[in-house]
Amino acid sequence: MNTERMPTRGATILEPSRKLPVTGAYDVIVAGGGIAGVAAAVAAARNGMSVCLLEKTCALGGLATLGNVTMWLPLCDGHGRQVIGGLPEELLKLSVADLRRDNQSARFIGIPPCWQPGGDPEERKRIRYRVDFNPASYLLALEKFVSDAGVKLLYDTRVCAVRHKSNLISHLVVENKSGRSALACRAVVDATGDADICFLAGEQTEALDTNVLTGWFYHLQENGLSINQLSNAYSPSGTQDGAVGPFFRGDDAEQVTAQILGTRDLMRKNLADIRTRHPDADIQIVSLPTIACFRMTRRLVSSFSLGEQHMHGWFDDAVGLTGDWRKPGPVYAIPWRALCGVNNRNLLVAGRCISADTTVWDVTRAIPTCALTGTVTGMASALAVQQSDGDAHLLSVSDLQCRLKGQGFLLDPGLVASLPE
Repeated sequence: MNTERMPTRGATILEPSRKLPVTGAYDVIVAGGGIAGVAAAVAAARNGMSVCLLEKTCALGGLATLGNVTMWLPLCDGHGRQVIGGLPEELLKLSVADLRRDNQSARFIGIPPCWQPGGDPEERKRIRYRVDFNPASYLLALEKFVSDAGVKLLYDTRVCAVRHKSNLISHLVVENKSGRSALACRAVVDATGDADICFLAGEQTEALDTNVLTGWFYHLQENGLSINQLSNAYSPSGTQDGAVGPFFRGDDAEQVTAQILGTRDLMRKNLADIRTRHPDADIQIVSLPTIACFRMTRRLVSSFSLGEQHMHGWFDDAVGLTGDWRKPGPVYAIPWRALCGVNNRNLLVAGRCISADTTVWDVTRAIPTCALTGTVTGMASALAVQQSDGDAHLLSVSDLQCRLKGQGFLLDPGLVASLPE
């Protein structure tokens, strides 16, 4: 075999320049079809924008559906106070809309009775406002939800470059089955989960290499369907302390592949253990994740990064509140500054890649906060297009806050304050 003409690793080649067709023009483009991206796209569309939602897989919901992470974590603070409303609450209700009864083994569990209208306020102090949903049902529901909102959806489409006009993103360059083309935009929401658009657009980012093997899957046996919440121990602070390796970063192709392969080996072992414990049962795996299941990969470093020290603190530019899914009590206000690009004035960020440091990244990456920040950036992008041709830095934050309140957001400084013991 003649290897003289084979390029070596580290060598470079020259890609010739070419003219790309502009195959669409939208007020707002949302990159990433997870829960944050769905919320952003629908919020922008409901506020009068033409919206295109780009998703690299062939389904919506991200980790919630394709990753089987089926916990819609709490909308409350754990002490009986609801802190998230509006579109995020609508999305929680949508996740269990077709659930006729609870299924404990499969963990399909609807809204607690105390959180239904007229529910017992004292019960709400003990039972959090959360549900567990069927990922396949939710996938189908989200797709119809987005379609009914008038959003243009492009599956199997990956963003590979951005184009600028001054300090605004003018086009996203995408690749899909139609080839390589450009989409014109006035505002962009990065809901990729990995800050992919921020990275391509030259924003400062932070990446972690501490992700562990994890992948939830379902198996079927005689007594029905069961979910297996399989994961090595991870560090909530994004370090290796207390975690079980091997460790991976989510912005490296080889490490992403290694994490997927290692997780599937872990599933095989876990499935074998289940069969050993139930030798007379016919144990069959029926649904496993079809995406890489990372917790914390790469995030925007904006002009402000939310941290644990901001617990129970209020900001004049607060655009949403979130509790801590891990324990009752903490409440964080999400400031507008944590959702804005610095170098790209029409770039907003939603979901697990907002500007939040490792002390609270484990909170802000969860579904409720993703839905919250997605809604904010979708509505904000609409206002920015209306007020300043997409320049989010010129957006009136007070106008945004008023519109959020008008659409069900709970922006009350009293909800952020800690309760007396």
